[in-house]
Amino acid sequence: MATIHRELEIDCSLDRAWAQLRDFGNAARLFAGVLVNCQEASGQRTVTFDNGYIVQERLVSLDEETCRLAYTVVNGDFTHHSASMQLLPTAEGVRFVWISDFLPDEATQRVEPLVEAGCQAIKRFLQSL
Repeated sequence: MATIHRELEIDCSLDRAWAQLRDFGNAARLFAGVLVNCQEASGQRTVTFDNGYIVQERLVSLDEETCRLAYTVVNGDFTHHSASMQLLPTAEGVRFVWISDFLPDEATQRVEPLVEAGCQAIKRFLQSL
């Protein structure tokens, strides 16, 4: 199983960052430039990437205490997908932790550039608050 694990420091308060991340339908704003649209209803969202790729994701858990959400992709080419995003307080702001596990392993070539771009997008957005 492939795993992509990214961590980055973001100059933003934990409260402001969590208010944005916990809003599952807010993905197009959080990841602007990577995502161009997000429609959410009842814990399921459809996100459209800037390259036209459309993915349906389901919220698995939302943990207010640990500032963590987990989701899964429910369509597309994955035979398995699970991911989590978490915010941890630091002296300078927050540490954003994004972990994705998926099959098939070959999807890494497609997913990894999206995760990299997503990390930069969320950092830009949260630092602009």
